[in-house]
Amino acid sequence: MSLRFHEIAESRHRILNPLTDEKLDLLGRICRIAPGSRQLDLACGKGELLCRWAADHGVTGVGVDISNVFLDGARTRAEHLGVADRVEFVEADAASHPVASDPYDIVSCLGATWIGGGLTGTLELMRRHLRQDGLLLVGDCYWTSPPPPEACESLDIPEDAFTSLAGTAQRFEEAGFELLDMVLADQNSWDRYVASQWWTISDWLRDNPSDPDAPAMRDFLSKARRSHLEYGRDYLGWGVFILRTAA
Repeated sequence: MSLRFHEIAESRHRILNPLTDEKLDLLGRICRIAPGSRQLDLACGKGELLCRWAADHGVTGVGVDISNVFLDGARTRAEHLGVADRVEFVEADAASHPVASDPYDIVSCLGATWIGGGLTGTLELMRRHLRQDGLLLVGDCYWTSPPPPEACESLDIPEDAFTSLAGTAQRFEEAGFELLDMVLADQNSWDRYVASQWWTISDWLRDNPSDPDAPAMRDFLSKARRSHLEYGRDYLGWGVFILRTAA
């Protein structure tokens, strides 16, 4: 899925992952965020996490994303919440964001582990920016039950990309992190994130029938609906995992 397709499909979303507003707020409470904490949000999308935590918990920080469309939305959201002086948004590749001399208290990457070529590589990228005993928040998929072989092909997921929830915890341990807590999406929030994109894309196709990307976007819509209904709802979970470096 190209960047432009993401920008179109998620144009009506504020949270660019399957978390609800309530669960995003719960995540902030669980993290016990001290006012003045510094946060780096990699592949931040429209910046909802960083903006809301700046407003609710007093964090300051930086969001990095490759989409200027999403970052425009992030800056507008920061203005709306009155936190534009506390957050900065940078258009750049999150994988190559330079390491600051002063490490961050919180480093987050919710739903974009492709920046490190998968979960393990992304954890290593994030570790570089994290202070000792800081919190690392990573959002990723896991299999709720073993999927049939055709599920990976339908969902366009490499076979070894995800594992079970317990297997995901083991990957954290092998990377040198301790799993402290987690907030998981449920089937309904998955539906709201995924299925609500169908209407958005359908409207875009009606409004832009002559766009050069319209045939590919129509094909994407058809495949996205089918794969979610056939396999995604039954086998694929998603959650945010709160980690710190193992003692």
